[in-house]
Amino acid sequence: MKVYADRLPVLLRQLVTDLLVVAWVYGAVRFAMWLYDMVEKLAVPGQKLEGAGGGLADNLAEAGGKVGQLPLVGDELTASFAKAADAARTMAEVGRDEQELVGQLAWALSIAVLVFPLGLVLFGWLPLRLRWMRRAASAKALAAGPAGRDLLALRALTSQPLRQLTRIDPDVAQAWRRGDDATVDALAALELRRLGLRAGR
Repeated sequence: MKVYADRLPVLLRQLVTDLLVVAWVYGAVRFAMWLYDMVEKLAVPGQKLEGAGGGLADNLAEAGGKVGQLPLVGDELTASFAKAADAARTMAEVGRDEQELVGQLAWALSIAVLVFPLGLVLFGWLPLRLRWMRRAASAKALAAGPAGRDLLALRALTSQPLRQLTRIDPDVAQAWRRGDDATVDALAALELRRLGLRAGR
């Protein structure tokens, strides 16, 4: 007995859920990347400060070297230029430190916004999905033999709605007890369809 129509809603629900989870993760990652880029823009002043400080330090050092060649006042002026170059290098270091701080902040915020959505997937959806996969695999293995079909039929008797059971046979429990093959197969198929699996001998 092959059943496709009844299992379609289960498979469709699984597919839609999986696609929604993929879209959820993709959206969360894209948002985290966007946030990272936005925060990284705060490092632009630091980059400019580093560039300006480094350039100024190089120019002052070069000028100090040239001034040092002057007689009498060269040494004094060189010392002044050296101090000014050191101050410019300090300014460049401040710019580098600011960039590192902004980079760390960007990473921290990006990871923080990923914790909740990925946590929902890892600790909410994924365990349920794995549990369904294990149950489906077990049911499929059971369906391969007569004893397994009998167990699936018993599970259907204890868990399926009465209206579904009475469609198979008005006295479905009695039919199952006497081992009616058609009833056992129908009950097993009902349980398999609940898991979105194809029923068959």
